[in-house]
Amino acid sequence: MVSGYPSVRPRRLRASGKLSSLARETLLDPSKFIMPYFVRHGKGVKEKIPTMPGQFRYSTDELLKELKRVASLGIGGVILFGIPEVKDELASEAYSENGIIQKTLRALKDSYPEILVITDVCLCDYMSHGHCGIVDENGVVKNDETLEFLAKIALSYAKAGSDIIAPSDMMDGRVKKIRQALDDEGYENMPIMSYSSKYASSFYGPFRDAADCFPKFGDRKSYQMDPGNSDEAILETGLDLDEGADIIMVKPALSYLDVIYRIKQAFKRPLAAYNVSGEYSMIKAASMLGYINEETAVIEMLTSIKRAGADIIISYYSLFAAKILNNRRQA
Repeated sequence: MVSGYPSVRPRRLRASGKLSSLARETLLDPSKFIMPYFVRHGKGVKEKIPTMPGQFRYSTDELLKELKRVASLGIGGVILFGIPEVKDELASEAYSENGIIQKTLRALKDSYPEILVITDVCLCDYMSHGHCGIVDENGVVKNDETLEFLAKIALSYAKAGSDIIAPSDMMDGRVKKIRQALDDEGYENMPIMSYSSKYASSFYGPFRDAADCFPKFGDRKSYQMDPGNSDEAILETGLDLDEGADIIMVKPALSYLDVIYRIKQAFKRPLAAYNVSGEYSMIKAASMLGYINEETAVIEMLTSIKRAGADIIISYYSLFAAKILNNRRQA
């Protein structure tokens, strides 16, 4: 029933082609996509990731070649994940001036100053044990001690040329600590994109393979969120905003569309969603087996994330989807 007109029967819009596009409520745009990249030391390296077909670990020189596609397709930006030469119990390379991310940032900004670069701030990729923080003799992650290291990493990335700092560790108080460290060194205008609702998900497996950061003991459930909780996501997001986050995030995206919607409705702030490695690999595998059409499935998946309320979508399908969208516009 149409409000105020009880005798009028509502009708579904029957449209196709150009009319369907004109009436579509949710539109995807490549400028809202962020493409993740794994960077490692060396030269001439473009190494396949077996659990993520079509994705690679790049040396810095090879990444610079790859970024021509990012620039040409109008992608909104990239997010970098580093693979160090040596992992230790203090995540030393994460905040080293000669760390893989720091070196890549300087080279990238020299070649592509126009590309927006987000740097993921966490210890797991650089730790010998694979956890996201400093651990004690019993293997328990020490929240407050970890904050000091996160601030060091964030400041190091800012100095090397990062455009956005994105803490993903889920330690309590890390946004406040990072904001203070950045402000004290003159980076008051450096945005923070907080992984405010990061769940302890089974969909991270391919990423952990790519970055070689599976926990060597225990799991990450003590600091990542319970998949059964959504009220907690509202609480965590509010805390991060109060501490100075500029952009908030939900990770993963596809199994947490309700959380994306709730957070967007509650806060009306810039919201990112991470379409994670397991979500990518599921569609990739099914399409390779001929079970689904990859192109239509990818666009439908990304549309659902956008429709739920995400302003920014981080996805390994960013380039693939951008090419589809650009081709459709030119048709």
